[in-house]
Amino acid sequence: MNSVILLILLIPIIEIYLFIKIGSQIGAFTTISLIFITAIVGLYYAKYEGLNTMRSAIKQIVRNEIPIYEIVSGAALAFAALLMILPGFLTDIIGLLIIFPWTRKMFLKKISKKNYKNKKNFIEGEYEDIDDKN
Repeated sequence: MNSVILLILLIPIIEIYLFIKIGSQIGAFTTISLIFITAIVGLYYAKYEGLNTMRSAIKQIVRNEIPIYEIVSGAALAFAALLMILPGFLTDIIGLLIIFPWTRKMFLKKISKKNYKNKKNFIEGEYEDIDDKN
């Protein structure tokens, strides 16, 4: 929980710092234009990758397979699109990294390995349905 609060505080501070630094180098109008351009390009590419993910999921469903990766990948693409909508250079870079398939696979593998390690303890058991008539 503390890391989430830290991220909520740090991301705007980093974004403001980047706005000031980049704006002083290339100018205010160019910085604002760059923010809009990255948002538009990112959203377009997120839509393109989302459609590719949807096609892949449909192919797996036709083969009677569960499209688990495609579902998780679609959620990651939605998160990336949200990051691209938010104004800022840091969120745009993170969003673009999630949009590209090869970096998205890297992120998802890292997250799944981390979550798998945390879930070592489980209870195995059997159950039996009991009728009230017997």
